[in-house]
Amino acid sequence: MEKKDIIKKYNQKIKILKKHNKLYFSNDKPQISDSEYDKIKKEILNLEKKYKFLKKNNLVGSPPSNKFTKVKHLVPMLSLSNAFDHQDMGDFLKKINNYLKFENKKIELFSEPKIDGISASLIYKNGSLIKGLSRGDGSIGEDILENLKTINNIPQKILANDVPNILEIRCEVYIGKKDFESIKDNFSNPRNAAGGSLRQKNPQETAKIPLKYFAYGFGLIEPMIFKTQSEFLEKICNWNFITNPLSKITKNFSEIETQHKKIDQLRSSLDYDIDGVVYKVNDLDLQKRLGNTSNSPRWAIAYKFSAEKAITKIKDIIIQVGRTGAITPVAKVEPVTVGGVVVSNATLHNEEEIQRKDIRVGDTINIQRAGDVIPQVVSVDKSKRDKNSKKFKFPTKCLCGSETKKEISKSTKKLDAVSRCTKGYACEYIAKEKLKHLVSKEALNIDGLGKKVIDQFWKLNLIREPSDIFKIDYNKLNDLEGWGELSIKNLKKSVNNSRKISFDRFIFSIGIRHFGQENAKILASFFTSINKLKNFINSNNKKEILNNLIQLDGIGDTQIISMNNFFLNETNKRITLDLINELRITDYKSKTVSGLLANKKIMFTGGFSNMSRSEIKFIAENNGGKVLGSISKKLDYLIVGNSKPTKRKIDQARSLNIKILSEEDWKKILNN
Repeated sequence: MEKKDIIKKYNQKIKILKKHNKLYFSNDKPQISDSEYDKIKKEILNLEKKYKFLKKNNLVGSPPSNKFTKVKHLVPMLSLSNAFDHQDMGDFLKKINNYLKFENKKIELFSEPKIDGISASLIYKNGSLIKGLSRGDGSIGEDILENLKTINNIPQKILANDVPNILEIRCEVYIGKKDFESIKDNFSNPRNAAGGSLRQKNPQETAKIPLKYFAYGFGLIEPMIFKTQSEFLEKICNWNFITNPLSKITKNFSEIETQHKKIDQLRSSLDYDIDGVVYKVNDLDLQKRLGNTSNSPRWAIAYKFSAEKAITKIKDIIIQVGRTGAITPVAKVEPVTVGGVVVSNATLHNEEEIQRKDIRVGDTINIQRAGDVIPQVVSVDKSKRDKNSKKFKFPTKCLCGSETKKEISKSTKKLDAVSRCTKGYACEYIAKEKLKHLVSKEALNIDGLGKKVIDQFWKLNLIREPSDIFKIDYNKLNDLEGWGELSIKNLKKSVNNSRKISFDRFIFSIGIRHFGQENAKILASFFTSINKLKNFINSNNKKEILNNLIQLDGIGDTQIISMNNFFLNETNKRITLDLINELRITDYKSKTVSGLLANKKIMFTGGFSNMSRSEIKFIAENNGGKVLGSISKKLDYLIVGNSKPTKRKIDQARSLNIKILSEEDWKKILNN
C-alpha cells in the first residue's frame, strides 16, 4: 500500500473515531458497541505504530459543548489504554520493566473496578469545592459544578487539618441499576442517563436523577502528601469520599488474573455497571517516572472484560409467542451490561436447548450477545446451583391456552425442535406480534406506532387486525397519557403516508412464514401486481399456480407449502384482503440487468480484504449480478475470500462443477 493510501485510510479512521467520540462523550448517544469502538481505536494505534510518518491525533474524549463554560484542566484527563487478554497484560508489565530498566522486577499494581460512567474532576482549594469539570477533550472540560453539587455525598467542604492547598479528585459518576429501572424508558442505558443528567442546563433537573459516584484518582495535588495510590484512596475515604470497596493491591501476574476473574464473576451482583478492571502502578514515584503518552498514562491500563459476554443469574423462565406461533423460552436475568447494552432477558431457544444444558431457575449463567440480537445462554455454573433446584418443565400449551405441536422438518425429516401454536390470528399473542411486524421499518414503516404503542392500543381495543390501523379513532387518544395534539397529528400523518407501499414490501409485511425480504421480492416479481395476487388468493386452483413458483431462484418446497397453508386459512385470506383494500400497492418493477456480471448468480464465502460483506454484495448487484444465499446447480460463481472461507461450501461447489474464484480473481473481473 502506497504512503498516500495509508494516510487516507488513517484519516478516514480518525474521522470515524471523532464522530463516535462526540456521540459517546458529548451527546451520550453512542451508535456502536464498546467492542466496536475499541476495535476502531486499536486499528488507529496499530497504524501509528507501524507507520511512523503518520501525524498522531488526540484520541481522548470530544471537544466540550457550548452549553457550559469551558475550563482548562489543571492536569489533562487522559484515557486509558486497553488490555483484552492475559497476553496484553503481560506486554503491559514488560513495557513498564523495560521503560524503568528493571529486570523482571515485580511491581505492585493497585486494582479497582472500571466503572462504566461519566468521568468528572472535583477541584478543592483549602478544603472547599470550587470547580467541577467534565472530561471534555481531556485538556478542556465543561464547568458542571452546580450539577455535581446535587450529588449528596460529594463533600463540598473537607473538614480535616491535613488537606493539601490544591486537591483535584477524579471520579466516575453513575446511576445504580436499581435506580435506573424507574427511568429506563427515557434512556438506553445507565451511562447515557448519567451523562444526560450531568449536562442538564438546569441543576434542579439534575437533582431529580439519583446520581452516585466513586472517587478513583487525582489530578493536581499541592503539596503532594501521598506516596502510593492505595494510600491516597485510603486517606480520601477518611475524608468522606466514596471509594470502591473492591479495590485491591496485586503483587504478581497470578494475582492480577485472579482479581480480574473474581470481579468479572461479581458483575451481575453489583448495582453499577463495570466493563473491566483498572490496574495502576501503586508507587506514585514510579508513576511519575513512567509519565504519559499523548493519549494515556504508561503506568495504568484497563483490563477489559469480554465485551459480548457476562455472568448473571436466572430469576425466572417464561415463554414468548412469536408472529409465526413459535414458542420461545426466555430467561429473565439479573440486569447486566453486555456489549454496552443493559440486558435483562436471554433466549433459551427451545425445549431441547434447556434440556441439553440443564438450565434451571436460580442458575448462575454465562450469557453471550452477538450483534444486536437478544443474548443467549452459553453455559451454566452448576457448582453454584441450589441443591433444591428443580428441572424446568416445558409447557405443552400456548399462552392462549391452545395445544402446541412440533412439525416434521421438510429437509431433515425429523421432528422440529420448536413448538408452535397453530391458531394463527385466533391466538391473541400471535395476532399482536403480527401487528408489530406489520408496522416495522422494513414493512409499513409507521413512525409512532412501535411495539409499546401496539401493546397499548391492543389493550384498549383500538387495534386488533391490520386494517384497524387505518380506522383508528384518534379522538380516543386525547385522554391517554403521553398523547398530545402534536403526537396524534404525527401518528395520523405517518399512518396515511404508509398507505402507499411497494408490492414486495406488502408481501413481506403480511408475514408469511419463510418469506423474508428477499423471498418477498422474488414472489413480487412472479405475480407483478396486487390484482394477480388477489386472483390467486381467491382462486380454487392454488396448487397449479404454486407449482410454477418452484422455477424461481430462492423459492423451494418449504416456501411453497408455507404460502399454500397461509392462504388456505380463511382468516388469513380475509385479513389480507381487508388490508389490501386500505392500501395503494404499486406494481413490481424489475430492474434492468446490465453490467459486468449481468445474469450471473454469485455466492461469497469468507472475509475480504478492506471490504465488508455488504459492500461486496452491493458491488455485485450494481454490476448486474444476483447474490444467492446457498449452493445450487444454478450458481455461476463461488467467490472465496482470503479470510476463513467455509470449506463445506467450497466442497459443495466442486462437486457441482461450479466455477470457484479467489478474491484476486474477483478483483480482476471488476477491474476489466
